[in-house]
Amino acid sequence: MSGGVDSSVAAALLAQQGHEVIGLSMQLYDQSGGGDGLRFGTCCTLDDLHDARRVAARIGFPHYIVNFEEKFAETVVSDFVREYASGRTPIPCVHCNGDLKFSMLVERAAGFDADFVATGHYARVERDDESGRYRLLRGADAAKDQSYFLFTLSQAQLAHAIFPIGAFDKSQVRDQARELGLDVAEKPDSHEICFVPDGDHAAFLADRGAAASEGAIVDSAGRQVGRHDGIHRFTVGQRKGLGLSTGIPLYVIGLNAEAGSVTVGTRGDLEKTAARASGVNWVAGVASAAGTRVTAQIRHRHPPAAAVIRHAGENEVSVEFVQPQVAIAPGQALVIYDGDEVLGGGWID
Repeated sequence: MSGGVDSSVAAALLAQQGHEVIGLSMQLYDQSGGGDGLRFGTCCTLDDLHDARRVAARIGFPHYIVNFEEKFAETVVSDFVREYASGRTPIPCVHCNGDLKFSMLVERAAGFDADFVATGHYARVERDDESGRYRLLRGADAAKDQSYFLFTLSQAQLAHAIFPIGAFDKSQVRDQARELGLDVAEKPDSHEICFVPDGDHAAFLADRGAAASEGAIVDSAGRQVGRHDGIHRFTVGQRKGLGLSTGIPLYVIGLNAEAGSVTVGTRGDLEKTAARASGVNWVAGVASAAGTRVTAQIRHRHPPAAAVIRHAGENEVSVEFVQPQVAIAPGQALVIYDGDEVLGGGWID
């Protein structure tokens, strides 16, 4: 329970259905302002924890706060810093969902003698009666679908997962909250990376020693066209903040951490017809076959793009897109779908 409307309604619906509900909220940073100095924005704050507790009290089930500060710093924040420093663009929400919300909460659930872990994600899970395997599906609300962030889930985790609001759209969830008289019914959604509330990634990384030294900005032919003060300030597809005066719009098309260089080019240079990913998780536990026609997303808000799997292994996958895709950024997730079903995904190389 994050203290937001989605997880609050998810808990309330389960209670209405007769389940014995136990509310758990994750404390992810030192609320006193000590520790590693993390500062959170509009989620995971002390007020959010109080909101979650008030919801639990209103509906009538116990609520506990679990301290994941150390694990969050190790798993999510440290990875974020390492990835940016190496010229990649990380997506911390995937690590938070897979490595904290499900991996660790399933363990905590066992300590409560609980059978399932439920969250307020806009996603669905179904069991295939014929094969016995679990299918991870998009949420019914296409605008809110969060299945992209859940591709790391295993069959064992899905067997213990419930997404009570996955069949609803956001307006229906808020209506449910109003009917239940929950104070969080009108609470706004959070959109920023929770531990970088002001959106200043560069300052956050510099505070943690990830700021690289200055280097060259080069064009696609290798000619120097400018200087930069750290590759951690850039990501593939970026146009603003280059500090270049040219007659045509230029975009970041590549980052080389070893050389400390930023490569720029035209929008056409950003278009790629293939993507390769490693660290792949196949939700069914078995890799999809080469030649399979799928759709793939290279970012959370990226429209699903028609593609063909060219190679699929236990830990890697490569796809070829029917139409070129713009700004495929190393470090982001490549998530592969068959219709609404998540087949798997990995980290773009």
